[in-house]
Amino acid sequence: MRIFLPSFAILLVIQLTSTAAIGQDLISLQRQDSKPVSATVYKPTANECKGVAIISHGAGGSEKGYNYLGTAMSDFGYLALVIGHQESGLQAVKEKISGTTLSEGLAKLITTPKAYQSRFMDIAVAKDWAQGQCNSKVAVLIGHSMGAATVMMAAGARNKLNIAEVPKFTAYIAISPQGSGLIFSENSWSDINQPVLMLTGTQDNELGGLSWETRTEPFSNMKSGCKWLGVIDGATHMNFAGRGISKKTETLTSQVIREFLTGVQASDCKLLNQISGMTISVK
Repeated sequence: MRIFLPSFAILLVIQLTSTAAIGQDLISLQRQDSKPVSATVYKPTANECKGVAIISHGAGGSEKGYNYLGTAMSDFGYLALVIGHQESGLQAVKEKISGTTLSEGLAKLITTPKAYQSRFMDIAVAKDWAQGQCNSKVAVLIGHSMGAATVMMAAGARNKLNIAEVPKFTAYIAISPQGSGLIFSENSWSDINQPVLMLTGTQDNELGGLSWETRTEPFSNMKSGCKWLGVIDGATHMNFAGRGISKKTETLTSQVIREFLTGVQASDCKLLNQISGMTISVK
């Protein structure tokens, strides 16, 4: 799993600040251990809120990334929040790689149980705040890289870190999910019953150089029932983070997410049409 390089009771303490673009607000929430959680809010463009979307970044990321996902979910009618995870943000990455190689440092971070426990506290306060602003009970969890591992754990995947979460979302979207290895074992995903969309690309290699095809393992292991796997031709790991020549990947990712969530909403997850530039498998 590659990662972002350095070029990269609820008590609510909401601090609206200057916005990066129309429809965006930066807020600060306080999670259950009293630590602050920053998030960028993308308000739904429609008058009616279809649901909330919580977006979890990869290791080294922040609430300032994934603008394309926040904007897309806003356009789809969702109230979207990109969360900043302090315990697995840029500073955490710098601390882990101090005195070691980048790969070794990242491996330490993505296998630290406390980092995921903190992520779930971040997600909980963000979801509760968002649902207080939206009349819909629909909630979608989206994550990339380390965020994808977070998504899978939240959906009910068994893991080597002994993190056990009760599914609390309507649907789950894992971008660049991990196969069996440091975090998950074979058959870790067999008990997941919720709708899940998994996305990868043909250049989305794993940390350590493993092929992108290892990222398809969760789809193969899951039981049938609203499970989608999309593979984008030529997409790299960083393209999904909105970096590099990423417009094609951003467009296709947004398009398939919309198709998937439309199916989930209609309780009919059949794929009507393939999307040019990617291959979608459904079971």
